Amino acid sequence: MLAACLQTRALACQREENLQEALEMAGAAIELGAELLVYPELFLSGFCYDGSKEKEPYLILDPFRHLAKDTGATVIGSIMAGDMNLGFALDRGRFATCSKIHPFGPEKEHFRGGRKIAPLDSRWGKIGLSICYDLRFPEVARSLTLQGADMLVSIAQFPEKRIAHWKALVVARAIENQIHHIACNSCGGDAGGCSMIAGPSGEVIASAGSSGGIIMGEIDLAAREQARAEIPCLLDRRPDLYDP
Repeated sequence: MLAACLQTRALACQREENLQEALEMAGAAIELGAELLVYPELFLSGFCYDGSKEKEPYLILDPFRHLAKDTGATVIGSIMAGDMNLGFALDRGRFATCSKIHPFGPEKEHFRGGRKIAPLDSRWGKIGLSICYDLRFPEVARSLTLQGADMLVSIAQFPEKRIAHWKALVVARAIENQIHHIACNSCGGDAGGCSMIAGPSGEVIASAGSSGGIIMGEIDLAAREQARAEIPCLLDRRPDLYDP
């Protein structure tokens, strides 16, 4: 399966501009053969704390429903939905959602944290989706892995000043869970870009710079099984000792 990170700007409160950029990038990625499209966190609204809640938050996804139906692509991202930063995986016949578990800083005034960690069903299997600050909590990725996630996906607006943390954490989550990790960050403003696709042994399959664009990588689940056979970390766990 060919996955693409669509590194957009996710401009705050610029919904029409964000939508146009997102659809243009989707068209370009699909022409290149992409079957899984991953956008950054809140790619259509940015952190738009303008006091106006989305009255119909799911309507903004209608163009992507048509995209999925017409092309067969799976679309992943997050939107503002009431008091949730709502992650989603959308493809033909499926619309699976999960909330950001750990709101960060001022987000706590606007979003409540999710109450459940679980992979999202898609045509490509189970997708372990986490959102931005969740990346700093290894328990999230590990829980998704132990529940049978076929790949990890992180979507974010990670700031440029902490981009070294982003790069290290993306690779670490892949290595410790021996799983592909597709990590899409926004760019422009404070966001630092540097989206990455990492393999189950920590190899960087594709990476982006700090400006907008598309990166693509092949996700071969056989590589995951090979990594786990060579070093059986998940089988050698001792969870009876881990909880203090």
